[in-house]
Amino acid sequence: MRYLGWTSFAIAVVLALAWCAAALHFTGPRPALLADGLAAALVLAGLVVLVTVRPFGRTLTALVVLFAVWALWWIHVAPRNDRDWQPDVARTSHVDVDGDRLTFHDVRDFDYRSETDYTERWENRTLDLSKLTGMDLFMSYWGAPGIAHTIMSWEFTDGQHLAVSIETRKEKGEEYSAVKGFFKQFEIYYVVADERDVIRLRTNYRGEEVHLWQLRTPISRARRILLDYVKSINELHARPQWYNAATQNCTTSITRHIRKLGIPFPLDWRVIANGRLDEMLYERGVVDTSRPFPEVRQATLVNARAKAADQDPAFSARIRDGLTRPPLIVLPAGTD
Repeated sequence: MRYLGWTSFAIAVVLALAWCAAALHFTGPRPALLADGLAAALVLAGLVVLVTVRPFGRTLTALVVLFAVWALWWIHVAPRNDRDWQPDVARTSHVDVDGDRLTFHDVRDFDYRSETDYTERWENRTLDLSKLTGMDLFMSYWGAPGIAHTIMSWEFTDGQHLAVSIETRKEKGEEYSAVKGFFKQFEIYYVVADERDVIRLRTNYRGEEVHLWQLRTPISRARRILLDYVKSINELHARPQWYNAATQNCTTSITRHIRKLGIPFPLDWRVIANGRLDEMLYERGVVDTSRPFPEVRQATLVNARAKAADQDPAFSARIRDGLTRPPLIVLPAGTD
């Protein structure tokens, strides 16, 4: 039993050393040779302590000191808003709230000729919460079917749609890496955009498979979720935060907004393997369940309609052609 306990402890230490070394490799001081040297020194020091220091109390104390030094550096790696950003994430939106009146500044509405060739257009949009009629979820697939990018969108009776895509904020010349996404390499960014920008970019120019799920969310909840998004948008405008591929990504951030308001949201493996999130929503009756799931899912595919609409100002309406929002959930009196 003692041997098993020691072995488990040693494995845990080695894994922790590996993670800390990877953090130094990706995020440590430049040049890269210096960061890698520090990573190697950390691993070597940890292994020496693990193998040579006895008794166990001294081993534990030495390791705690070693990891504390690393942690002191790690917590001081701070996000920033003043980097040399790529043009599509150069501005952070912020929102003025006046009762039901929301004025969004720097809403992205780029005119694309290709994924990398576009005319920049940043606009101000004013939305009236009293005209909110629904909330939608876009799921965009670019590779493995088990993983998707999720985008929330709110619909209003005056025909406006506001989409918010939670992404990484990349510097010029920087590419996304799922591995680097664990190690403070990207700030988190709320793309506040017209659907003709953020959806058409994926369907018409990136060639991603995009599905539009109209949700049965009560209007009161859709309103509260949007206002919580607004709070985060304003916070990020004032104070940046790190993106994390596991805990602060496009889908986990959505669930955090929902749960923070006390709205029930299940613990389900499909939140991580989020390409299957639509299946979970169907099982729970959050989307249209009038037909078998494969039929409903096929109907939500918007690529053909998006390509036909292209630059049409009525892009949002046209990608919804043939779709009918399922009846909204009616909450019992006194609940929200």
